[in-house]
Amino acid sequence: MEIGAYSFGDTPRNADGTARATADGIRNLFEAIVHGDRVGLDYFGVGEHHTVSMPASSPGAMLAAAAGATKNIKLGSAASIISTDDPVRIFQQMATADAVSGGGRIEITAGRGSSMETFPLFGYELRDYDQLYAEKLELLMAINNAGTESVSWSGSVRPTIENLAVVPRPVQGKLPLWIATGGSPASSARAGRLGLPVSYGIIGGAPHRFAALADLYRQSAAQAGHERADSKVSVAALGLVAPTKKEALERFYPGWHNLNMEMGRLRGWPAPDKNAYLAQAEAPGAYYVGDPDEVAQRIVHLHGYMGHMRHFLQGDIGGLPQEHLLESITLLATEVKPRVERLLAQK
Repeated sequence: MEIGAYSFGDTPRNADGTARATADGIRNLFEAIVHGDRVGLDYFGVGEHHTVSMPASSPGAMLAAAAGATKNIKLGSAASIISTDDPVRIFQQMATADAVSGGGRIEITAGRGSSMETFPLFGYELRDYDQLYAEKLELLMAINNAGTESVSWSGSVRPTIENLAVVPRPVQGKLPLWIATGGSPASSARAGRLGLPVSYGIIGGAPHRFAALADLYRQSAAQAGHERADSKVSVAALGLVAPTKKEALERFYPGWHNLNMEMGRLRGWPAPDKNAYLAQAEAPGAYYVGDPDEVAQRIVHLHGYMGHMRHFLQGDIGGLPQEHLLESITLLATEVKPRVERLLAQK
């Protein structure tokens, strides 16, 4: 089981609650990735968002920088919003990061986009959501699977490519390419049919309800003739690890409240309810907030339903102090991971 973290960037806050510069959030994210590599974290994902509170708008740039400052950690986009970006540029940026890393540590996770802000920002229509994703995923796969610099492709959402070079190529020929989904059966089936690993973003409810989607994914892969070993599942969730459960709950709550207040303004969500927060932070809720023993036990419990090979947490939301994020990353790598391995070995 790989244990990791992910982030959309998190703009830090002053003592009075006002936001600091978005550049500070990017520097904190870079520091967190380098720290994760130093303490032995398996994976760090950088997601794409375009808001003042979550400013990690360019996963490729961040991962290229981090690739040059780390040695062992796997780095991925979590996710790249391919519906509103150009797959050629996404591939080039990630292949560049792969070259900087020395090869074999960079992954792409292709997402449809939960952040609606990207559509007006890049001049796309939300009504074209499905077509944009389907065709751009097809192009991204064509580039990744080409095996050579020259690529040909035609579709309706961008200009045709006829035998043109897309460079650089990844060190090992191609990059691991994942499909991100927040729980759509169609997305699970598509990932299976295409023979791509799937990453589930579980940010609410009971995580074990995703087991049916993981089953659908594996059934779709088998029916399409793909090898079982290629049918990989990962889980991304909200969470924070601290020395005690009490500390974890107290540290994570202010940022959770801030984020939900912002999302309420942007998307009409209801006002955040602390009782709902506390419920989600207890088994079988979706927030992995606790001490190393509890978080490890809950990861292994979900593994019994999902059979996933990677579990990674987002802790830096709503202005979480950087020292709490770094401590959580340390505990994930040095305390949670060995406990998970031991518990899995006992099953």
